[in-house]
This record gives sequence, C-alpha cells and structure tokens, in this order.
Amino acid sequence: MKKTHKHARAAALSLALLAAIPAFGANAAAQSTVFAKVGDAVITQDEYNTAFAVAARNKFYHGKPPEGEIAALQREVSDKLVARVLLLREARARGMKPDAAEIQATLAGYEQRYAGSEQWKKNRDKMIPKVTVRLEEESLLAQLEKIVRAIPKPAIKDVKAYYEANPQKFTEPEQLRVSVILLKVDPSSPSSTWTKADEEARNLAKKLHGGADFAAMAKLKSGDGSAQQGGDMGYLHSGMLPDGTQAVLNAMKVGETSNPVQVLEGMAILKLTDRKPAKLNSFENVQGRAQDLLQRDRSDQAWNQFIAGLKKKTPAQVDQSRFLPLAEQSNARPAAK
Repeated sequence: MKKTHKHARAAALSLALLAAIPAFGANAAAQSTVFAKVGDAVITQDEYNTAFAVAARNKFYHGKPPEGEIAALQREVSDKLVARVLLLREARARGMKPDAAEIQATLAGYEQRYAGSEQWKKNRDKMIPKVTVRLEEESLLAQLEKIVRAIPKPAIKDVKAYYEANPQKFTEPEQLRVSVILLKVDPSSPSSTWTKADEEARNLAKKLHGGADFAAMAKLKSGDGSAQQGGDMGYLHSGMLPDGTQAVLNAMKVGETSNPVQVLEGMAILKLTDRKPAKLNSFENVQGRAQDLLQRDRSDQAWNQFIAGLKKKTPAQVDQSRFLPLAEQSNARPAAK
C-alpha cells in the first residue's frame, strides 16, 4: 500500500493547484457545461479540463506528446473522474466520515508552508473551504480503498504457484564484468575531433588485439573513472549500459576486446572479463517477496473489480466529442523487411 491513504498526495499539492481544483460533483451544474453524468451527479467540462491539465503536466513534462498518447490519457482521466464520483458515493453510503484531525493537520501544514505567499494571503478565505472539501473527499477515498484492499495473506501453496508461474520476477539478470578504455571527447566537439579520436582508438585497439596489456593501457590512456582500476567497471547488468554498447558486449566472448565503439563521452574500447548467466533465485530465498507481490496483485485485482462493479451498477454518460481518436493498432501495416 502507498501512503496515499493518509493524504500524502493532497499534502503535496502546490498552491496554484489548490486554487484551481474544485470538489468534483459539488454544485457542478452551475459551473460549466456538462462533461459526464454519473447517476444524479454531474462532472463539468471545467472539472475535466482541470484534471486533464494536471495529469498531462505530470505525464508529459518533457514536451509535447504524440496524439495517440493524448487520446489514451483523455480516456484515462475520464475513467478516473467517473470512478471518483462512484467511490465517494459508496463511501458516504457506508456512513464513512472524513478524518477531521488529519485534515486539520494538513491545513495547518498549508498555513505554515504558504505563510509568506501573497497569493495565499489574498485568496486564503476563498481557498480554505474549497481545499477542505477536497481533503475530506481524499480522506473518504483513502478509507474506502483501505477497506477494499484489505485482503488476507495468501497461502504458501498459492505463493509457490505464483513463483513458479512468474520466474522472470525472481531471476537475477545476466551480469557482465566489463573493463573500458575511454578516449574522452566533448559531445559538442566538431567532427574533426571525433575523427581524430576514432583514429587513435583504432590504433590502440590494434595494439590490444596484438597482445598489449589492457589494464596498463587503461591506466595510461583512459579518461574514465575506472582508469586506476585498469578500466575495470565491475559487474553490470542489462539496462546499465546504452543499447549500442550492450549489443557489442552481447556478441563478445569472455576475454575478447572490442573494436572502438562511439559513446556519448567519446570513443570506447571494451573488454569482457566475465559473464555470469541469469540465475533464478530459489523459492526459499524469495518467499517473502513472492508473498508480497502476490498480495499486491490480489489487492489491485480486488480494487479494480470493486470499481468495475460500481460502474456496472451505475453506468455513466460521458461526452467524448472532444476526445482525439484512439490509434487503430489492428489496422497498422507490418514493418517492411
């Protein structure tokens, strides 16, 4: 379980976000056009736009995403807003009450955090009621989720079956012990500098293939931090090296030295000194982790099924007229060979 059950997400909200996000379904008809109807509750277009803007900022902070990803996110946000309305209704139907003490503590934290903010001072009286409602909703959602996810620990026989069905989750990846000689080149250097480094690397590789000592050459020539260890970078596994470098190593035998490889920092010559094959950990060594993973999977399944049941019981009417079309994967042409 994550810390969201104690309003950790709400406590981390920025001042601008606190000012912008309304309580979903509260006096919705008076706020803007209708985006969705969930039973007798309404989600406005303004509410949806705000939620989508927050989700897009968190997901696509690195730049403009492809339209296909935007289309998928539009539907994801819509589903979450509908689920939110249904979950709040369920929590209230069960007679749940917000954790008043926790909410007051969170509000006190905002008061302290934004004490020097002119925006907070100016809009505090308007923001506090809205933020309070939001925190009350988060409290109800957290309590309900905790109840639904509270499933018993799985039996050992189920844990073992899970372990046997998911060996990839308990397998240590292949490890390669690699040494490197790096002839450093600033990435912004002109092509002539790179050409010179390439020529030097080829001459060095020729000497190494002729029997020159790799470790001695690394201490003498390498600009990598491993130079004083004879270029030894220790054991590495897949994902720790760029794809191009990994591909070169995958094709090498233990003891072999590569031809020069261009990397971001310059020209590299690699030596594969050892290869440890992937190893499946014994059930006894990973039993605790397997139990935790299975329980987490079952908890997620229980939560998703619970939401699906609420949606089936109270179908929503959603205006998808502004949604971008989803990519038609089935109609995509196969790549040319």
